[in-house]
Amino acid sequence: MPKDLPPVEELLTVAVKALGGAERPGQVKMAQAVQQAVEDGEHLAVQAGTGTGKSLAYLVPAIRHSAETGDAVVVSTATIALQRQLVDRDLPRLADALEGHLPHRPEFAILKGRRNYLCRYKMGADIPDDEEEQLFDPREVSATGRMVQRILDWANETETGDRDELVPGVSDQAWRQFSVSARECLGAARCPSGAECFAELARERAGEADVVVTNHALLAIDAMEEFAVLPDHDVVVVDEAHELVDRVTSVVTGELSENSVALAARRVGRLIEQGLADRLQEAGEDLRALLAVAPPGRIDDLPRSLGATLALVRDAASACRTALGPRGKEDQDAAARKAAFSMLDEIHDTAQRMLDAFGPPPEGGSTSDSGGGSDGDSGGSVSEIDRAEVVWLDPAHEHGRGRVPPTLRVAPLSVGGMLRDKLFGERTVVLTSATLALGGTFDGLARQWGLGADDWTGLDVGSPFDHPRRGILYVATHLPQPGRDGLPEAYLTEIIELIEAAGGRTLGLFSSMRAAKAATEALRERLEVPLLCQGDDSTSQLVKQFAADPATCLFGTLSLWQGVDVPGPSLSLVVIDRVPFPRPDDPLTSARQRHVAAKGGNGFMTVAATHAALLLAQGTGRLLRSMDDRGVVAVLDPRLATARYSGFLLSSLPPFWRTTDPAKVRDALVRLSAAAGA
Repeated sequence: MPKDLPPVEELLTVAVKALGGAERPGQVKMAQAVQQAVEDGEHLAVQAGTGTGKSLAYLVPAIRHSAETGDAVVVSTATIALQRQLVDRDLPRLADALEGHLPHRPEFAILKGRRNYLCRYKMGADIPDDEEEQLFDPREVSATGRMVQRILDWANETETGDRDELVPGVSDQAWRQFSVSARECLGAARCPSGAECFAELARERAGEADVVVTNHALLAIDAMEEFAVLPDHDVVVVDEAHELVDRVTSVVTGELSENSVALAARRVGRLIEQGLADRLQEAGEDLRALLAVAPPGRIDDLPRSLGATLALVRDAASACRTALGPRGKEDQDAAARKAAFSMLDEIHDTAQRMLDAFGPPPEGGSTSDSGGGSDGDSGGSVSEIDRAEVVWLDPAHEHGRGRVPPTLRVAPLSVGGMLRDKLFGERTVVLTSATLALGGTFDGLARQWGLGADDWTGLDVGSPFDHPRRGILYVATHLPQPGRDGLPEAYLTEIIELIEAAGGRTLGLFSSMRAAKAATEALRERLEVPLLCQGDDSTSQLVKQFAADPATCLFGTLSLWQGVDVPGPSLSLVVIDRVPFPRPDDPLTSARQRHVAAKGGNGFMTVAATHAALLLAQGTGRLLRSMDDRGVVAVLDPRLATARYSGFLLSSLPPFWRTTDPAKVRDALVRLSAAAGA
């Protein structure tokens, strides 16, 4: 093992100097804390405000640890943007800077899910893709055909097979014809193209790296599946850690629809007796008929008809699996059989999981035909205290190029136990974000992660920004509380007055896409400045347009709350229409809220208020992105100042100077606009 490596503070100084930055006290404090946590094998949560330079603060001690032990460190992010920043900018420059100070030049790699890599075998084999047999618009067929040809041309040139190399990108429909999931993959040893498999080559590169960059979804899959996805590692850094619970929940959420059952029936029908495939097809048709008339939303007790249909789907999938024969059978249909097994496993296991979510059925199998809700006898029910998962029905809707049918979903009420056992129990974890201390404490997120009071240490290294001097938090207490019938006229008038005072330069963050579009339509006729709305173009392109023209305004919803980084004079006003509580009818959050209440806790504060605090903190964080930025965050919802929970929300936000006086805010925006123009 190497000895006498430079201390982390010295390496950080070298790195900051080489990258042309300025060392900040919070950055040094964070790097020291990360180093100590890694040495002691203790979990660490670090809140590091925008401008701290947290990437270097964890990368430097991570690289030092790898150089000292020979073990890789995994860095997990929630967004592609941060992945690209790390792999394309931060890590190459950091490796150059530290090369002469460590035993070898630090190596790094990026690793994604198998679906993100071109499958050479599928390109040349007759493996059915995941598309339904349906009639397409000829223009769409033509567009998809052009994308397919682009993929084929690119396949002869690419060295990585990484989908993100394809610029411009291609549709999921086109890409699925050339990729497989981990469960569908034959495995490198059995696959004729295993020696040149892009996904396996990416894993090999990751196995030789000091730092492996991945995403929260793959991190969860690696922790929870029986097969290893990531190379051996003893330390994980979770950046954008405020997103961890939601991303892990998405990974472990199961879904069942007429499409998924019908597709499995078609796929397996090529390989087994047609009668068994028809049985699965008929079960899917029964499911379709039932879901078409069922009320959408959370299902608290299992209706008799739904329980019987789920059992039919489960048993038909099981019969098809048996008919497929041994899983490892080697013949010309091996790849198609593996793909069929993958789909049948998912359908069978999801149907069983949905049945299990309601507990054991009553003795004698008595059931109810009642829909969602808790009235009447049920085919299976469980108390709120004992409930572990929630099942709900999403209604049919339009998405992208087609219609998504009604879909049943099942998700755990908590992923804390999984994370505690599978992630935190196996290795040292550092969790960091600009937003972790909600209500002034890390305890809320720590509970969601499954960490007990003695399992971790929390640290807030602050921010280099002088928030009280650089920003104003304005709460419009003179406005009425927001209602359910769209934006009140008073809100539109307030937004107009603020935007005119700011001379444009406004990011509007709305609680729903409907509200963002309604505000855009109403204000485009009444404002003289350009107004963009999310959905007009790709979000990245809209943000570029917004940043390029200071007079422009951009309105949107969820992804803009967390995904916009526009330093400089193009952004001096952030408008938030309302406190972003989850929808009262959201199946998962409402079920979590009731579960907490049933156990004697405050469901509203634990779930709804925590959700709102996290998004508010992220949204207000869009304002100051560089040391020279100044501006106003205007929250139109008076509840932020007047409601009983306002103290919790306000203590989750950056320490801006606060006011409820609209005249002072407009005057400040006029001065900022004049200064920016000069």
